[in-house]
Amino acid sequence: MDTSAASTHAYDGVRTSGAPRALATEAVHAGRDDLARQGLHAPPIDLSTTYPSYDSRAEAARIDAFAETGAEPDGPPVYGRLGNPTVARFETALARLEGAESAVAFASGMAALTAVLLARASAGLRHVVAVRPLYGCSDHLLTAGLLGSEVTWTDPAGIADALRPDTGLVMVETPANPTLAEVDLRAVAHACGSVPLLADNTFATPVLQRPVEQGARLVLHSATKYLGGHGDVLGGVVACDEEFAGVLRRIRFATGGVLHPLAGYLLLRGLSTLPVRVRAASATAAELARRLTEDPRVARVHYPRIGGAMIAFEVHGDPHDVIAGVRLITPAVSLGSVDTLIQHPASISHRIVDAHERRGAGVSDRLLRLSVGLEDVDDLWADLREALGATTGTNVNARAGVGTGAGTGTGAAAAGSGEVIPSPARGTASV
Repeated sequence: MDTSAASTHAYDGVRTSGAPRALATEAVHAGRDDLARQGLHAPPIDLSTTYPSYDSRAEAARIDAFAETGAEPDGPPVYGRLGNPTVARFETALARLEGAESAVAFASGMAALTAVLLARASAGLRHVVAVRPLYGCSDHLLTAGLLGSEVTWTDPAGIADALRPDTGLVMVETPANPTLAEVDLRAVAHACGSVPLLADNTFATPVLQRPVEQGARLVLHSATKYLGGHGDVLGGVVACDEEFAGVLRRIRFATGGVLHPLAGYLLLRGLSTLPVRVRAASATAAELARRLTEDPRVARVHYPRIGGAMIAFEVHGDPHDVIAGVRLITPAVSLGSVDTLIQHPASISHRIVDAHERRGAGVSDRLLRLSVGLEDVDDLWADLREALGATTGTNVNARAGVGTGAGTGTGAAAAGSGEVIPSPARGTASV
């Protein structure tokens, strides 16, 4: 490939026109706009760890510039830990999809969150305000103070009162893992004032919401999930403004949490089908949520107002029997793959969270999390129906009617049916 143009900047400004492009178009073309002029169709994979340099003085100047600002070095690549052309394509594409200036990719979602916390700590701002529930490992990282951070847990309405002079970050997930609770990002961003708001957008993806447009300064993804979309790549990414991206790049260089080029290639390819996958899986999930509400063995169903491919539901019987009873659906952690996965958060993804705190955040011991894939809805329902047959318990009388996720078309249920709880309310931030 032509490495003379191999930097993030090489992929930012090459467009066929200045007109805005639809999300589906950006998903296919962002990060690839320079390919035709290089005589390429598919993005190349650059696996080099190092690159030739015949002018050491010029190289030193470029490295000094990176150390000062964290901006991508101009010209050809230098070293794999400093940046990689294939990874840069993915970063450019994700930034475009999220409507952000920049994006910085990491080896995993937890590596990405770690870099954000280190960035704030390096500025003397170690205090974090966070809203539960979060992904279990994110919760643990904050609670354990492994990076010297101190966390205050609150609900959205308490964010403004929880801020301190040394608060460096406010963190929320919406929809949250695993309850699918949603927050009003615009109201939360207002409550944050000058403190950066980090929104974990892993569940929604930019197909369903773009937190930057609602005031978030940082958008976190476990790219392992929907961005990759096939369960075969680990990665994380933060979309943000260029100033913060520079700090994150320097931390990535110093700590080594770089994304492998092959992973960058797979993630870029995953983005091209992201809108199609998310919308198809969301339609199936909405229908499964509707059917679950009508099953007397199901006590409660959570499905987001904005839609999506995730469902959380509680059973009257033993949730472990449901896990053991599936055949088509895979009982496994993670989510966002083309195949459907089910897991018991209290046993696995959120086991690391204190049991009292976990239950207080709405993660009950009977809650199951379903990541809906691209299989036929009737095949998935047949598997769930059989698995639910292993549970015991009776329906609860006089429950509410069905709520709907935005645009899901789940409709209204007859009186006495199971209930869909569309994103359990976590309050709104005081503004």
